[in-house]
Amino acid sequence: MVLSELRQQPHLSASSIGEYVECSLLFKFGRIDRLPMEFKSDALEFGTCIHRVLEQFYSARMIGEKILLKYVHEIFESTWTAIAADRDDIRYSNDNDFKSLLMYGKDLLTAWYNKLPDDQFTILAIEEAFSFTLPGVPIPIIGAMDLIEEDSTGTIIITDFKTSGRAYSKDEVDQNQQLTMYQIAAKRNGYDDREILLRFDTLVKTKTPKFEQYWTTRSELDERRLIKIAAQVWDGISKGVFVANDTSWKCKGCAYKQACDEYLEGEEYDQASNQ
Repeated sequence: MVLSELRQQPHLSASSIGEYVECSLLFKFGRIDRLPMEFKSDALEFGTCIHRVLEQFYSARMIGEKILLKYVHEIFESTWTAIAADRDDIRYSNDNDFKSLLMYGKDLLTAWYNKLPDDQFTILAIEEAFSFTLPGVPIPIIGAMDLIEEDSTGTIIITDFKTSGRAYSKDEVDQNQQLTMYQIAAKRNGYDDREILLRFDTLVKTKTPKFEQYWTTRSELDERRLIKIAAQVWDGISKGVFVANDTSWKCKGCAYKQACDEYLEGEEYDQASNQ
């Protein structure tokens, strides 16, 4: 399965389910109306770049090679240049710009590289796409697991790569629905008889860059709770229930802020006039 192909059909994902719960009007603007984003955040584009670098690193490791740090830096520089150079639709936060993030990205990857454990796990898959159905949701749940590994005891380790402006709390990791969905997907795709551990590999964008690994597990109760939430989300979508959450902390950096303001102030966003 290829994720880009799976995205061509109606679907839900862990991120879209979370987005609907957080602000269903944002879900509507982006995933149903498909309005053009008013801008792209530097955090989103930077995170995409880091993700691609880690994907190449683990692809090499999968065939028994380890990329040296200087080549990690070169991969980042070429990838960041391809993604962000000469673009005027990226909104940079604080004092960031293309060049400052180019320098910072190398420092962040250095922190990751130097702290990455030499765990000797066997890499089973990188960017493993999945698609499955849940009770009460007639369209598939899709996504891709960044990294699937196996330890010497046969335990499956599913890792999601993250960039974050701060460290995560234990509760944030233990309650993260994306990791829960990955466990459900793994069980539906051949790992139902295996113990599963879940992990965030998080490159933390603090003043002094850091790398943190967060480990967690999920119970069957956690799975059942998320399955019920997914069914409720689908019920709301199918009934056309879309409610703005204009008190969310995400509002300030929302790429549909203008559309939301116009909608809430009584003038429905005219999609045609903004294409």
